[in-house]
Amino acid sequence: MVSLASSSLSFLSKPSLIFNPIRAIPRISCSLSSNSTPNASSSSSFEFNITFAPPKPKPKSEVEDPFQFIDRNTGGQLFIPWIVRGEDGNLKLQSHPPTRFLHSMSEDETKPKKKKVSAGKPITEPPKHSKAARRFYNENIRESSQRLSKVLAAAGVASRRSSEELIFGGRVTVNGSVCNTPQTRVDPARDIIYVNGNRLPKKLPPKVYLALNKPKGYICSSGKKESKSVISLFDDYLKSWDKTYPGQPKPRLFTVGRLDVATTGLIIVTNDGDFAQSISHPSSGLSKEYIAAIDGDVSKQNLIAISEGTTIDGVHCTPDSVELLPRQPDISRPRLRIVVHEGRNHEVRELVKAAGLEIYSLKRVRIGGYRLPSDLGLGSYTELKQSDLKAIGWKS
Repeated sequence: MVSLASSSLSFLSKPSLIFNPIRAIPRISCSLSSNSTPNASSSSSFEFNITFAPPKPKPKSEVEDPFQFIDRNTGGQLFIPWIVRGEDGNLKLQSHPPTRFLHSMSEDETKPKKKKVSAGKPITEPPKHSKAARRFYNENIRESSQRLSKVLAAAGVASRRSSEELIFGGRVTVNGSVCNTPQTRVDPARDIIYVNGNRLPKKLPPKVYLALNKPKGYICSSGKKESKSVISLFDDYLKSWDKTYPGQPKPRLFTVGRLDVATTGLIIVTNDGDFAQSISHPSSGLSKEYIAAIDGDVSKQNLIAISEGTTIDGVHCTPDSVELLPRQPDISRPRLRIVVHEGRNHEVRELVKAAGLEIYSLKRVRIGGYRLPSDLGLGSYTELKQSDLKAIGWKS
């Protein structure tokens, strides 16, 4: 070991020099010089020898030292010098690794290894109780009460917000008393609930989601007095309900949003109040596509005027896109494809009217990612699958 206080090793001044295990070198001479002044005439040099230690026999069970290197030709141990900086700040040579290096290696070896978890397969603990025990708890012990507003929305009375308005208005009774608190906990199977004088069924009906190709002349109202209501198109569906779903109460159907009496095309009918509120609310930003047949010619200025938007109920509304569709031999009138997302009342008609055009017919063909099936005739409907609900934008 050689101390290099107030001096410099000439071989350390070259960064390209790296100590490697070398073979059959009996002696390595290194010169050490010190100059007190730039013009010093005298210099001193020192020499030290790096020798090879004789091989040490070790038992087979002993763990090999990763810092010992054996010469294959002579069998002698190669000396690998470590150049480290001592506590005094000077460089020095030593035959063993620095203490802090050994400590860091020992800490890495003692750290517990993390178990690898395959992607997409989280480790889940086994259930504490059997399936039969959990079923017994859910059916006999678990509290089945829910908030009154949620029960009304699940029963298809109205959306949750509209159900709260009914409760605040004193139009809901629970066990013979008027209830004005939407957070009241009720159980439809045990409590007697009336809404507007109509008894709420004890067993809630299953959720129903239907897509209707609305014909012209029908209004989106669930009132029984309306002769040409959209809901009247489902009379046959409700009459066959008992055969299709025996033992289940009939749902109260209503439309999700509205189409005016002269507009045809896609409209969703359901008994799920939460679903209707989520899809029809303007904050959902759900895009809706319409095809408008126009009386007269459509110019480029008309398209620019539609794309600039107009003011409806004090709010400036602009469409997402406006496109003039190619002419077809069997259709004489020009057609526009207009996509909106705000869903305000008569929005498409107001946009076209503000551009100086007149609509001959208007049809909605898409809501979100769900498009009206081409083989679904006017007045016909189809049940929506789970994939269709996801395409619309519903996250149940």
